[in-house]
Amino acid sequence: MQAIRSLLTPKWSSDVSLEGKTAIVTGANSGIGKETAKDLASRGARVILACRDMAKGEQAARDIIREVEGAKVVTRHLDLADTKSICQFVENVYDTEKALHYLINNAGVAICPHNLTVDGYEMQFGVNHLGHFFLTFLLLDLLKHSAPSRVITVASGAHAMGRIHFDDLSGGKDYHPVRAYAQSQLASVLFTRELAKRIEVFGVTTYSVDPGVVNTNLTRHIRRPLVDVLKRFSWLLKTPAEGAYTTVYCVITPESQLLTGGHYKDCASTEACRAGQDDGIALKLWAVSCHMLGICWK
Repeated sequence: MQAIRSLLTPKWSSDVSLEGKTAIVTGANSGIGKETAKDLASRGARVILACRDMAKGEQAARDIIREVEGAKVVTRHLDLADTKSICQFVENVYDTEKALHYLINNAGVAICPHNLTVDGYEMQFGVNHLGHFFLTFLLLDLLKHSAPSRVITVASGAHAMGRIHFDDLSGGKDYHPVRAYAQSQLASVLFTRELAKRIEVFGVTTYSVDPGVVNTNLTRHIRRPLVDVLKRFSWLLKTPAEGAYTTVYCVITPESQLLTGGHYKDCASTEACRAGQDDGIALKLWAVSCHMLGICWK
């Protein structure tokens, strides 16, 4: 079994130092986010754990400090389902940080029952896409100031099943949790593609990352019989640390070896699905997202 698993999850390592760099990792209290934060801290970076649940976030920080000698990590409250919380988080960052070299949009919700964010957006689209869109918009000046800098957004392989339902982004007409999740993941790929065109001139690059199928609590809303299948074959799933490999790869790989706006999986460039390469849809989604958030981002 281990031999089969090693073929499915290639090992990757690097000793690149991030001393003097600052990173924000959303959803860093557990799973891929926590492992990403731990890896960056082990390389000397100052890491801000942006977490909705502060108790879990502070525990994650204690775990990292215990496991990584000299780790520089702090926990800050961030609820991506609430634009007011996003604004407060960003205000704190500008008050306390002189630079931001890596923004890692990792947090997410998956396949949950229909629910709305504080601002009235469908939860999966609101958190996974709009929340990170708004966060990136607000932090862009600091990213520009710190250039060269990078924005990395996690977008699972489910994006290939997605379609942007512009006529029903709230999910009120015909909500299906899997369809809504896939839509939010496609939105993250399209966001990265369009973002790249607007920020490269400022020395900021951006990448979307498919972590693969990872054994985390993100699947907690999945019901039977699929959950039984996942449990039976859980030995085939990536660990959270393995799921973080490609995110870290996009942090430390020389810019000349990466394509800004590109999609990455298993520490290599890969093609997004056809819809994820549609510049027309990406541009329309950008305009709609700005309108929903009440911002002007040219």
